[in-house]
Amino acid sequence: MSIAADAKEMQGEIARFRHELHQEPEIGLDLPRTQEKVLKALDGLPYEISLGESTTSVTAVLRGGAPHSSARKPAVLLRADMDGLPVQERTGVEFSSKIDGAMHACGHDLHTSMLAGAATLLAERRHQLAGDVVLMFQPGEEGFDGAGHMIREGVLDAAGRRVDAAYGMHVFSSLEPYGQFCTKPGVMMSASDGLFVTVLGAGGHGSAPHSAKDPVTAAAEMVTALQVMITRQFNMFDPVVLTVGLLQAGTKRNVIPESARFEATIRTFSEASRDRMMTAIPQLLKGIASAHGLEVDVDYRGEYPMTITDEDETHTAENVISGMFGDSRLSRWATPISGSEDFSRVLAEVPGTFVGLSAVPRGVDHTTSPFNHSPYATFDDGVLADGAALYAELAVSRIATLAAGN
Repeated sequence: MSIAADAKEMQGEIARFRHELHQEPEIGLDLPRTQEKVLKALDGLPYEISLGESTTSVTAVLRGGAPHSSARKPAVLLRADMDGLPVQERTGVEFSSKIDGAMHACGHDLHTSMLAGAATLLAERRHQLAGDVVLMFQPGEEGFDGAGHMIREGVLDAAGRRVDAAYGMHVFSSLEPYGQFCTKPGVMMSASDGLFVTVLGAGGHGSAPHSAKDPVTAAAEMVTALQVMITRQFNMFDPVVLTVGLLQAGTKRNVIPESARFEATIRTFSEASRDRMMTAIPQLLKGIASAHGLEVDVDYRGEYPMTITDEDETHTAENVISGMFGDSRLSRWATPISGSEDFSRVLAEVPGTFVGLSAVPRGVDHTTSPFNHSPYATFDDGVLADGAALYAELAVSRIATLAAGN
């Protein structure tokens, strides 16, 4: 049977595993229950398994048994992230999260279950593989740089040599119709940085602001000025996105506080804009603070780089998708999206690509359905078999071409 047909036979098993993961989401780099579930799913399969030291990651290496004619035995990496988010689930699905304040709101439970399904599909074809497969089950994608931890601990060299290609996948609860695969060569997702600002003033009575140094008005001006700066200092055809998601000050309406603080996320699509933001923002905020006679502490933290896919590896993935599912199931994005990914760390080290897969529930309008990270984000189990099959076929196909010296 084909990989796709075998995956269809496993659909129920993959879905059950997904539901188990969904009901017990864990956040960050320490996911002991999730790690235990993944190890159970891999139990009995011929993988060499190693566990993370700084995280609860799982790396599994499958040694292919077929001969190869290339200069060295090929190796391909497949990645799935495993962590959830601090979101209270409100989907109402029967397998909703049992953990208060935590939810798989970004579909990582689908990624993990699909890769676990692919592990079985690949193990059944071990003796047909003229190369090795590295499975990367990663914690801490949601702001904890789990990929960086795993790279430092050697995941890219887990087969005994650097992998030749790497593939990741991400499901969406919006954007595209159900079952659609999405690709984009080059910049696919933005870089992500964090801005943490504290405005330092002098407290006083709300009736006498002239006798205090009000940090609230200055902070408010800063929030607005940042948006104006983007429209006046940056090329509109090289976009920058800055969103202030946290703004805090004071304890009572008639008390001027000592300080005010805000935090923002910054998304850029070129190194030039990213570098410019790192200098333009502190300059702007310090100027505003000085004009108000205040001080400001600006902490600009570089986080994830742009997700840049390799053109050849993207074409490889597109050919596999079209061959398995037909051209109608494949969309190529004309522009990148402003979400960010720490799989970018992997793609910065080795050639590879990232594939989107729409898990919008069947019959739901993908243009209005809640997007990833929403407490109402719902992902359809129906894509699980196709995702598992694609993971496996990407490894099988790429190893075959690498082993043939292509």
